[in-house]
Amino acid sequence: MTLRLSAVIAAFLLLAACGDAPETPATEQAAAADPAAELEALFEEFFERNLELNPVRATAIGDYRYNDRMAISMSAEYREADRELDEEFLARLLRIDRDALSYNDQLSYDMFKLLRERSLEGHLYPSHLQPVNQFYLFTSGFVRLGSGASVHPFDTVKDYEDFLSRADDFIVNVDHAIANMQEGMRQGIVQPRVLVVKVVPQLESQLVDDATESDFWLPIENMPEEFSDADRERLTAAYEDAIENRILPAFERLNNFIGDEYLAASRETFGLGDLPGGEEWYRYQVRAITTTDLTPDEIHQIGLDEVARIHDEMRGVMAEVGFEGDLQEFFEFLNTDDQFFYDDPEDMIQAYRDMSDNIAERATALFDIFPTTGFEIRRVEPFRELSASGGSYQAGTPDGSRPGIFYANTYDLRARPIWAMESLYLHEAIPGHHFQIELQQENEDLPRFRRFGRFTAYTEGWGLYAETLGKELGVYTDPYQYFGNLNWELWRSIRLVVDTGIHAKGWTRQEVLDYMYANAPVAPARAISETERFMAIPGQALAYKIGQLRIQAIRDSAEERLGDAFDVVAFHREILRDGPMPLSMLEAKLNRWVEAQL
Repeated sequence: MTLRLSAVIAAFLLLAACGDAPETPATEQAAAADPAAELEALFEEFFERNLELNPVRATAIGDYRYNDRMAISMSAEYREADRELDEEFLARLLRIDRDALSYNDQLSYDMFKLLRERSLEGHLYPSHLQPVNQFYLFTSGFVRLGSGASVHPFDTVKDYEDFLSRADDFIVNVDHAIANMQEGMRQGIVQPRVLVVKVVPQLESQLVDDATESDFWLPIENMPEEFSDADRERLTAAYEDAIENRILPAFERLNNFIGDEYLAASRETFGLGDLPGGEEWYRYQVRAITTTDLTPDEIHQIGLDEVARIHDEMRGVMAEVGFEGDLQEFFEFLNTDDQFFYDDPEDMIQAYRDMSDNIAERATALFDIFPTTGFEIRRVEPFRELSASGGSYQAGTPDGSRPGIFYANTYDLRARPIWAMESLYLHEAIPGHHFQIELQQENEDLPRFRRFGRFTAYTEGWGLYAETLGKELGVYTDPYQYFGNLNWELWRSIRLVVDTGIHAKGWTRQEVLDYMYANAPVAPARAISETERFMAIPGQALAYKIGQLRIQAIRDSAEERLGDAFDVVAFHREILRDGPMPLSMLEAKLNRWVEAQL
């Protein structure tokens, strides 16, 4: 925790001690005699108030009470409300006697405390002054929301009316985003130019001449047949008006501002460390995302060591397939030989569907808990495929009304080799994110902030660990698919090197690309997309490998201590059943599990 954050929290406690803290709510007073009940009430109240503050998050988990609004998250008022919520609930949490709680409640207490402290520390850094990047562009999320490709439902007349209301909030957000970027320009806190130029075509793709050409028109084209003629006519006219007179002008304002003003003010440097206060900001990102105390330098060295180790394993695959040449020549072969690529996007999607049936059946050998939420495989939509990753997972809803979705990117098939597919599927789908996230959301024994929360190092660490289970699951029988597993693991190790290189060591974009080309079989389209992703979301790429290494170390320790009594099915159950948590807490929980069996 930084000294500045310690001072902030100390001030909260002083206010509480002086009687100036918010008055204790009635729900808390009623439960005060029972710390466990008090804690449960606190968690539930926070979650409810947080959902109201973040309506699209509520929609995402199947709570449709706030479907007619969006968070005006770009505004100063929103940031202040968010900060005050953290302050209030941290102060109230610290008044609860932790020692009087059960072990599981202490876990929840510690997680909630860490989340509030981390969020408060995050408010010390001006991320709101850089509200757009090519990877997580809030306008693209809104397009997906309004096209029916995301979490907003379009099943009832009210659903259609709700989205029109949401669109009004989106437009307000656009104008706040422009104002924030103008302030960022004054303070010298702007995005790298190489990222800004990738934002422009994403915005321009939405600037159509007619409402019927817009992605926002898709709900009208797909309107349920049971709607009355009067409702169909009214909604059609309302959507035409909203698209042409409100939504498209907002996109045009943002696009014009970025093209005419922001692009010229954007910077030639690349890393967070190049911004005012950026070095401390990046160290915060590293701590928050990895849930460790590792420094950027330590993570950089871990990455270098892992790259060297994995290269040695790759040479073993070269020998197995009888390839004559060095590692670079093998990379070139894998990147160019026609046998490793599909010609038709639908062939790739069908291959994933076939793979899904096989792996789901094999998963019973390593798991005895399975999500009930449905699962689908879909192509990434055309409007976002240029900047999207090779694959991603969108969680379903616990009530089953929306399935979990594995999105496979079929843009530039020569950058999507067949040998990478099994490992990618294991990570994003089964037994990776689909198992972990849906089991978490379906677990009604957890407080809701844990059922629907995220710790990236755990979540992405599990995804990468899931990739390593391929041979135990009976896949990776093709040595090239096993090479694909090694390559994904190598890629996450390279991320440790280049993310810290960009943001802590002053590496340029070209230095990152050169390192990637020298150390991995990566096509230019993917190398460029990934390099710019690291620039856009500093530190996020560290979560995968750091999390996987810690989970694997926990398993190795459990196997060594338990010997023949080690049960991998029980181990996976224990890892998954309590949902995501900081890596140190996960290690302590699994140590406790092992000790109970000795």
